[in-house]
Amino acid sequence: MMLETINKPKTVLLVNKKTKPKPSIVYDTYWKFLAERQNIFFERLTNNQHPWSRDNILNDYKFTNVYRASDRVSQYLIKDVIYNGSQEPNELFFRIILFKIFNRISTWEFLKKELGDITFADYSFEKYDRLLSKLLQSKLPIYSAAYIMASGRSFFGYIKKHQNHLKLIETMIKSELPYKVQGSKSMEEVFNLLLSFPTIGEFLAYQYTIDMNYSILTNFSEMEFVKAGPGAKDGITKCFKDFGDYSYEDIIKMMADNQHEEFERLGISFQNLWGRDLQLIDCQNVFCEVDKYSRMFHPEINGLSQRTRIKQKFNLTKKKQIDYFFPPKWGLNNLIT
Repeated sequence: MMLETINKPKTVLLVNKKTKPKPSIVYDTYWKFLAERQNIFFERLTNNQHPWSRDNILNDYKFTNVYRASDRVSQYLIKDVIYNGSQEPNELFFRIILFKIFNRISTWEFLKKELGDITFADYSFEKYDRLLSKLLQSKLPIYSAAYIMASGRSFFGYIKKHQNHLKLIETMIKSELPYKVQGSKSMEEVFNLLLSFPTIGEFLAYQYTIDMNYSILTNFSEMEFVKAGPGAKDGITKCFKDFGDYSYEDIIKMMADNQHEEFERLGISFQNLWGRDLQLIDCQNVFCEVDKYSRMFHPEINGLSQRTRIKQKFNLTKKKQIDYFFPPKWGLNNLIT
């Protein structure tokens, strides 16, 4: 369906706050965008041919899935990294953090091809440095462009970025972080543990917390804790003319709490993830994507970054169909059709 501008968004009602946020014209676009993007997810799943939507912005530009765990990189992490190997805390943590620091499937597959099983028991700085340097010498990227990683040079002292990140992983495991994560009483506690390490800011600490929570290291609800990243803050700024008494995180929680009422109000039949409602991490991510979408759909509305273009065009290439697999504790895998 084409997204339509709604001139009078609903006034948001929340408890425990005196001054309510004031939605902008982009507020309703948030809900319509995510519903149509989720429709595209299911259209692709059933092998329907492109274009999957009548919305040319969604057809022409690249947007992540509504559910973070449905994206290709997250799916690879869950199926091929987390649940493919030892579940012992050090080994599990090592695989997750090694994969996520680079966040690039091709880097992981190169290491696996060269090393066989990727294990902390067989790890050595020299071996991993040599292999990653070999990739760089071949002019191949080793990091994803999705996250901006600080180099860590000022803390660890190495010239090459990946060398400092290998030392970061060593430092984490030597400090018994895997066992501290496993023993954490809340998602926020995991976030703060990760945040205490060099090169890891709030955005990455939250993303890594979610990644750890896909595994058996932790078992927290994704509705428990959220931290707004830079892209989400841009999207929130576009969706609301005034925040009232609410923080960025309060607004994300409001969106998750109000999802059913908003779909009903807008007459949207939202097809969720096999019974799983939108979680805080998903609502946070959608704000990032709505920020991008609005550059084309609402060019008159400015965000914090003042960006006016969407960088990535959608490239219709034949990629391997994803055999979707979610953390078993979610109880979704036997529902996938």
